[in-house]
Amino acid sequence: MQRYSILWADDEIDMLKPHIMFLDKKGYDITPVNSGADALDKFQEENFDVIFLDENMPGISGLEVLAQIKSEKPNVPVVMITKSEEEHIMEEAIGSKIDDYLIKPLNPNQILLSVKKILENKRLITEKTNMSYQQDFRNISMAYTDDIDHEEWVDIYKKLVYWELEIENTEHKSMAEVLEMQKSEANTNFVRFIMENYEDWLNDKNIERPMLSHELMKEKVFPLLNDEEPVFFIVIDNLRYDQWKIIESEINEYYKVAEESAYYSILPTTTAYARNAIFSGLLPNEMAKFHKDLWVEENEEGGKNLHEADFLERQLQRYRLDIKYSYNKIITQSQGRSLVDTVHNLMGNQLNAVVFNFVDMLSHSRTDMNMMRELMPDEAAYRSLTKSWFLYSPLFDLLKKLSEEKVKVVLTTDHGTIRVRKPFKIVGDRNVNTNLRYKQGKNLSFDDDDVLVARKPEKFFLPKLNVSTTYVFALEDYFFAYPNNFNYYVSYYKDTFQHGGVSLEEVIIPYVLLDPKG
Repeated sequence: MQRYSILWADDEIDMLKPHIMFLDKKGYDITPVNSGADALDKFQEENFDVIFLDENMPGISGLEVLAQIKSEKPNVPVVMITKSEEEHIMEEAIGSKIDDYLIKPLNPNQILLSVKKILENKRLITEKTNMSYQQDFRNISMAYTDDIDHEEWVDIYKKLVYWELEIENTEHKSMAEVLEMQKSEANTNFVRFIMENYEDWLNDKNIERPMLSHELMKEKVFPLLNDEEPVFFIVIDNLRYDQWKIIESEINEYYKVAEESAYYSILPTTTAYARNAIFSGLLPNEMAKFHKDLWVEENEEGGKNLHEADFLERQLQRYRLDIKYSYNKIITQSQGRSLVDTVHNLMGNQLNAVVFNFVDMLSHSRTDMNMMRELMPDEAAYRSLTKSWFLYSPLFDLLKKLSEEKVKVVLTTDHGTIRVRKPFKIVGDRNVNTNLRYKQGKNLSFDDDDVLVARKPEKFFLPKLNVSTTYVFALEDYFFAYPNNFNYYVSYYKDTFQHGGVSLEEVIIPYVLLDPKG
């Protein structure tokens, strides 16, 4: 067992010998000194795992020693010990970034708990996390072998994300490989669930089904509209549930989470289909049929998500919502800063829709830039970069500003993304779309195994350009690759983050209602 070294400074150190002997028996080496000056001398000479400082020592006080220690080695854990319970002393010590605060008379177990919390926290958390996950492992695996519904699949996915984030914070991450295998198995079963049910969800109104992209605003946003509080409907493109969880802790400082739920993205899980469905309130073939002037087909030139504001306007008209509203799409930092600076101008609107595109650009940039590949080698790094962006983004500034107002904030996304690892050979002509997770065309050649095929696109409520138009969706972590120059194509796209197909990560996505604490 590792022995830790502790420097203990107290002008009454002789009276603390019983505590020192107690810690020694528990495996800690104590270096006792009876003044602040001696503490600084020892601190300069040796390395210690933790330092105990008496606040009220003659000569150099504990707070002065603390300031000197933190200026030289800010990461050394320090426990402040004092007889005083005066609030200003506590505040000064806490402000100096102490790791714990103990009040005399000291209890041996109280000291031991403090030391363990500081020095063995990681090990204890790791042991508890690994044990708890092992206990839950069987429950999760048993759950998706049963005939479960869409809500239970959301629960399973949330559990897997929870354990993924917990294990990520453990030493050595020894259970990470087991969890990855369980996620893969869950995805295999989820894909089967979608293949068996998706078409029925769209065509049979009498069956139980999840809320889908085109129903989001009708079900979750429009009921919030009133004349008293503006609603800010914020869509972060390509935000997965795990990415929401890692920014949630930052948002919690400013908002209460009034509701956290999930909904299912339509197929294909791409901006052109899923996000247009959100703002139009329609499925893709309905958009193509009723809004020919706005819908851009796969074989047509031009951006396919340039008419979201128009789709939103027409959806509001269809539901006879005669309200003041705005639509803003944020692609650059300057656009985001401009919105933050002028957000007060939007307070008179009942609805303000804002789209932030950064996360989508982040996932695609990993494909396009070698540096981003280095920065995002795995899921944990992808989440970390998302959080770093968020902390310094106009989106966070906007949320902080809105937290001071009487508003409701809806935070959601249009689809998720998955790290693809396994290539799937497919052949198509020059008119086939370029997406790696779904293909649409009339001359597609592929093995039917391990893909979801929509030979009758109208059953999937997808536009049908030709009599023989077919849609093919990649499943789990597969991605489509053409046989010509196959090895280069695979090496270039393997381990990149893509969307458009069927997986837990792409389909089950967060919806969050936030109430400002301010």
